[in-house]
Amino acid sequence: MVIKVFLASSSGSTAIKKKQQDVVGFLEALKVDYTQLDIACNEENRMWMRQNVPEEKKPTNGIPLPPQIFNEENYCGDYDTFFDAKEDNSVYAFLGLPPPPGSKEAEQADKVHIVENGNHAEETNAEGNLVDSIEVPVEERNGHAHGEEELQQAADDEEAEGGEEEEVTEGETADAEETAGDEAPAEEEDVETVEETEDIQARVEEEEGQEEADDDREEEELRQLEDEEEAEVQEDEEEDLEETQEEEAE
Repeated sequence: MVIKVFLASSSGSTAIKKKQQDVVGFLEALKVDYTQLDIACNEENRMWMRQNVPEEKKPTNGIPLPPQIFNEENYCGDYDTFFDAKEDNSVYAFLGLPPPPGSKEAEQADKVHIVENGNHAEETNAEGNLVDSIEVPVEERNGHAHGEEELQQAADDEEAEGGEEEEVTEGETADAEETAGDEAPAEEEDVETVEETEDIQARVEEEEGQEEADDDREEEELRQLEDEEEAEVQEDEEEDLEETQEEEAE
């Protein structure tokens, strides 16, 4: 099975170039055999990609953008579905390939297989039988095992509490004095914390603004690429129409 990755080598979109590099780099890191097919320099590759992407997976304008991934003739998905599979550690399943032994995806598959076969339930039952086999003394089951000892301990505790009340009162007074002396530094720390929080919030807002600007720029590049694709399709249709008219005129 050969993995086919349809790319645009001369794409003017920075976002598309970044997505293509991400897909190719990750496949190389996994040592997955794949073939790159350029749709910018090869009209057959472009037409094949457009025809074999399922209709429900195409964008609203009907023109799928690279990168698009296939396993032989079977459609795997675009960059978004590839990214989701990468985040879920399920890239091999996404590509229709068996995960190699020792990989995270193989370990997850083994866990699912164990649960489906009921092995986990058997272990649980085995533990349950082991716990049930432990005998509990009759006194403990009836709640009378340590009744007398508990009563004696309660009496000793009451006597000890009477002698500790004075020590607790003196300790509370000393703690109150120490707390009064520490109030001023605590207020200064609160002021510094507020200033640090405001600085962090300002940096976060600045980063969010930069991310929004980058997203807007990528969307604009995607729209430009889509317009170029649509213009090429329209130009091809006009050429076909002219050729048909010339043939009819002859």
